[in-house]
Amino acid sequence: MNVSFLIAKRYFRSKKKRNIISIISNISMIGVAVGTMALIIVLSVFNGIEDLIRSLYGSFDPDLKITAVEGKNFEVTPEFLKNISGIKGVDLVSETVEDNALLRYQDRQMIVKLKGVSDNYFLQNGIDSSLTEGNANLKKGGLHYALLGRGVQVQLSVRTDNPFVGLQVLYPKASKKVSLNPENAFNEKSIMPAGVFAIERQYDDNYVFVPLEFARDLFSYGEKRSALEVKVTEGTNPDKVKRQLKKLLGPKFQVQNSDEQHTSLLRAVKVEKLFVFITFAFILLIASLNIFFSLSMLVIDKKKDIAILASMGASSTTIRNIFLFEGAIVALSGAGAGLFIGMIICWAQQTFGLISMGMTTAVVDSYPVKMQLLDFVFTGVAIIAITLIVSIRPARRAAALQIKDNL
Repeated sequence: MNVSFLIAKRYFRSKKKRNIISIISNISMIGVAVGTMALIIVLSVFNGIEDLIRSLYGSFDPDLKITAVEGKNFEVTPEFLKNISGIKGVDLVSETVEDNALLRYQDRQMIVKLKGVSDNYFLQNGIDSSLTEGNANLKKGGLHYALLGRGVQVQLSVRTDNPFVGLQVLYPKASKKVSLNPENAFNEKSIMPAGVFAIERQYDDNYVFVPLEFARDLFSYGEKRSALEVKVTEGTNPDKVKRQLKKLLGPKFQVQNSDEQHTSLLRAVKVEKLFVFITFAFILLIASLNIFFSLSMLVIDKKKDIAILASMGASSTTIRNIFLFEGAIVALSGAGAGLFIGMIICWAQQTFGLISMGMTTAVVDSYPVKMQLLDFVFTGVAIIAITLIVSIRPARRAAALQIKDNL
């Protein structure tokens, strides 16, 4: 075993527990342990939040979404759909049209996102399983029905069990002629509410689903569609299908996977996680400054030992390494304890949900937590780098001591 490491280990296990150097070393270990534990817990919470976002939007978003690069709609023909459906890995293609519309119910009204969907739409997402009342049948007995978000229902006080009062949907006409009568400036259609869903506030407060034909006629879209939503065959890599679709469709269309449909939100979470990591790394650096002071004092305390080692033929590199190893033992002991405690706390939160969100309206009962190996790796690398930074100067001072001045 390395001589420098053995000597450093002996210094670390010194029986003189009451001297100031040992006290500072212990404080250093506790500071590094607490900082490391906190960093692992916070990073794991960010991972949990990221996963929660994906799971929330996963019940609404398709595996792949095809939209036009320019404009808000594009022409869709049977041949176009057939070419997309013929790609290996494509299980289902749903047609959608989506735009803002004015929704009225009795004496109340609000602007909503009206989304017309084809008959196979609910086969590729879990919206119909998120119902709070009513049903998700958009067509029944030759009539059209609407599926409302919970927030829309509350805002308009919609009752799905009232068969006598329907919803009025208004959308501006594309005509360039100016009419003196405001009512002539809008397309208007009526539809009955069938059910209410609750997924996530962004959707619950804005979205209303209707049959494709209803929205198409209201918007005067004809054969145009806002998007095509693709379900990928189970076990198939969505990115592989995405590449094939982009090759087929060309530069006029963009194909987005589930993450790309919420790029800004997920990027914000990742950026916050990065800044938290940097912030806690600085906190660990400050906590590790005690290692610098303890090593500096240890160099002064061990001047005679250093001189004896040098006179016995120990090189300056060997002496320097003794104190580098000493700093590493102190820091890594604290870091190891912090990683272990942090892992136990995260596991307990995952398993038992010890800390709740504290809100009755929260989508989950307790804070989401997910441990990732890379977080432990990056934390370990950061601690090694910090240890080297705070240990290098005292170690060099020890290596530079003159024998004749210390014997």
